[in-house]
Order: sequence, then C-alpha cells, then structure tokens
Amino acid sequence: MTAPTPPPSRAAQQAALDAAYRHCAAINAEHGKSYHLATRLLTPDRRPAVHALYAAARTADDLVDVPGADPRGDLAAWSRAALAELEAGWSEDPVRLALVHTVRRYGIPVEHLVDFLAAMTSDLDVAGYPDLDALDRYMWGSASVIGLQVLPVLGTAPGVAREEAAPHAIALGEAFQLTNFLRDVGEDVDRGRVYLPEDLMSAHGVTREQLAAKRFDAGFRELMREMVAITRRRYDDAAPGTPLLAPESRDCVRAATALYGGILTEIEGADYRVLDRRVRVPRSRRLAVFARRLTAAQLARVRVTMAKPKSRSSTGA
Repeated sequence: MTAPTPPPSRAAQQAALDAAYRHCAAINAEHGKSYHLATRLLTPDRRPAVHALYAAARTADDLVDVPGADPRGDLAAWSRAALAELEAGWSEDPVRLALVHTVRRYGIPVEHLVDFLAAMTSDLDVAGYPDLDALDRYMWGSASVIGLQVLPVLGTAPGVAREEAAPHAIALGEAFQLTNFLRDVGEDVDRGRVYLPEDLMSAHGVTREQLAAKRFDAGFRELMREMVAITRRRYDDAAPGTPLLAPESRDCVRAATALYGGILTEIEGADYRVLDRRVRVPRSRRLAVFARRLTAAQLARVRVTMAKPKSRSSTGA
C-alpha cells in the first residue's frame, strides 16, 4: 500500500500530531479508567506516549472483540497500514500517527508490535489453551511485549540497563493480562474464547459449557482461587522492577499495580462470582490510590529536576 503524504508544513504536522495524541488520551480515558488515572502520575512528556500505546492496542483488540463484517480483513488491513506507516514515518489515522511517533521517538522495536498483532490475529482462530504454558505463549504477544513497549517510555534509573528491568516489565504485563482474563471470564466466553487453562479447569471439574451457561459452583470458585494465586505471583515477580525505573515513573507503576491488583481483591470479595457480572474497583478507592501516589510522584519530579544542574556542574559543563 502507498503511505500517506505528510502534511506540507511543520506546523501542520505538529497540529496533526497534537490532535492524534489527544485522540489517544480520550480512548484511554473512556476504556481504561484505572490505567488512565495512573498515567496522570507520569511526567507530561511521557504521558502521551503511553496513551498512544494503549490506544493502538485497544484499537487492534476491538477489531477482534467488537468485530465488523470482516474482522480478519479489518485487522490485516490495520496491521499492514501500521507497519507501512512506521517505515514511512507518517499516518493520517490519528491512533497510528501517535503510534508511529511514539515508536520512533523511543526506539521501540517494531518486532514487539508484530508479535502483538500476531496474538490478536490468533484470537480469530484459537478458542482456548490446554495449559498455563500455552497461555503464556499467547501472552507473550498480547501482554509481555506491551510491558516491553512501555519500558522505554518509563525509562530506567541511572546506571540501570533496560535489559535488567525487562523481565519485570514482562511479568507486570502478564499480571495485568491475567487480571483482565479473570475479571472478564463471562464476557470472553460469550465471544467464544476461554483464557483459563483447560487442565486446571478439568482438575476442578469446570467445563466450557458451564462457563457459557454462567453456572457458578464450588469447582469454579476453587479454579478462580487458584488462578488469583497464580496472578498474584506474577505481580510478585514484577515488583523488584519498580525501583529499577526512572524515579519520576515509579509512582505511576505503583498506582497501576495497586489498581489492577485491587481487581483481584474485588473478585475475592465477590466470592469469585464473575460469570454474570464484571467486578470493578470502586471509584473512591481508585481516587484514594491516586491521591496517595500523587505527592510521592511530585516529590520525585522535584528531586530529578534539582539533580540535573548538579549533574552538569559536577562534569564541568
């Protein structure tokens, strides 16, 4: 396909880019309230990039989960356009324009986007996963690479290589994804997909037919209890990575972890009855988490700002 021609002037390009990032922020605010709230703790220069990555992932995911007449064709066309526009450096689609700018600005490997799009494509054909290993292989594309995409935007602490933080970013992406799977069991089965390992379902006497019928029983409760424990271990694996991040990004990750981890607490509080309802972290609790982290985030920014002149003077600059 032929890549669109960029606007003729630098001012027009900047205006289009600003509008694209605002569009992505609106998508994030509408569809990912907890995640969007956490991004408000980021520095203003980092925030738009995270919105862009979220909006791109959401747009591709919706082509599968909220399909039109030809979901396979729509996803393939969107994927081809995104990859061509990354090479060209411009798009006239607002989500892809913000994505192109973000990927190029932060040097995000294109392979991460390719793997994500492959996972979304697999959702058109794969209805379930035999075990946790198989689910993990799917989550490489649907979740792990999302953590790796966001990592360059968040940045690492002085002296910390990105490779050192990467395993923890992967674990956090998986923890968020597993949390979504547990919250959305009922919605996903209505779409013909189950993201609970089949061997664990069988061990607890749970069937796909039971999930489709929204039939809760003791076996489903125990299956969910085990899956919550598995998910919490992923959060534990991710936790050592937060201190490796740039100081001004840490509170955003801590808030997002608290908010998503809070979904697991809500699932437990609902006695694991998620087949016919979607549990949510109450707005009051979300705001409380945000408020607790806000002061720390502001202090981190001040410390980083104050440290910069000292760093320059110490080198004789």
